[in-house]
Amino acid sequence: MAVTSKVSLILSSILTVLLFSGMQMYKTWLISSKLHIILGGYMGSLIFLFLLTAFGNLEAVLFGKSFQLKLPEVFISLIVSLVASGLIHRVATTTCFIFSIVALYYINRISQETYSMSVPTVNIHMKKKK
Repeated sequence: MAVTSKVSLILSSILTVLLFSGMQMYKTWLISSKLHIILGGYMGSLIFLFLLTAFGNLEAVLFGKSFQLKLPEVFISLIVSLVASGLIHRVATTTCFIFSIVALYYINRISQETYSMSVPTVNIHMKKKK
């Protein structure tokens, strides 16, 4: 079920704060093994995803539905998620970066398939005179 931009803004902001605080609360568990460190990087990439959603919905609320995310919002979301993962472990920062870039690729791909306007091509055959 789809929600409005305002509700999505609130939900993604709350999920970002909850995920960040959960990462800080379970920091000792997240650094206890190699697999948990990678999980910490994945959780950091989820912070990236939720922050990107929050920024996109904030701009949709303030500037209208046709406004799109630009590169500075993506970099801000990425930097915040990398810092959140860096507070856990250095390897979690690296895995967060990798997971975030992969997520950004698929988000862009889905967005292009959903919102791109395809222009129908018209073939015009011209007869050549001899």
